[in-house]
Amino acid sequence: MMEPLMPIVSGRSRPWTDHRLAVEGMAWKYRTGAPWRDVPERFGKWNSIYKRFNRWAEDGTWEKLLAELQKQADSLGKVDWVVSIDSTIARVHQHGATLPRDTGGCVESQGSVGRAA
Repeated sequence: MMEPLMPIVSGRSRPWTDHRLAVEGMAWKYRTGAPWRDVPERFGKWNSIYKRFNRWAEDGTWEKLLAELQKQADSLGKVDWVVSIDSTIARVHQHGATLPRDTGGCVESQGSVGRAA
């Protein structure tokens, strides 16, 4: 399913190892939260997997894969296109935090406040 969308080696470069193993290594890294250097050797050399991940990010391979998988899932009726945005995680512009703002606070009264008798 994904193989036809994967980039091929061109020119005189060394052929890539199995794409499936590399993708599984990338998934392992993000699933565990481990650093790239800790990716198990069974997936291949960590540096090769890291370079391939970055290359695919730069050349648009990940976007093509996502678009194709979404298209296939949508054709099967398995995609719910409802969007939910939580504004509590929206970041402020880097200079937005220094803008003056009204913090409320105390309001000065116009006259004296009488005592209760």
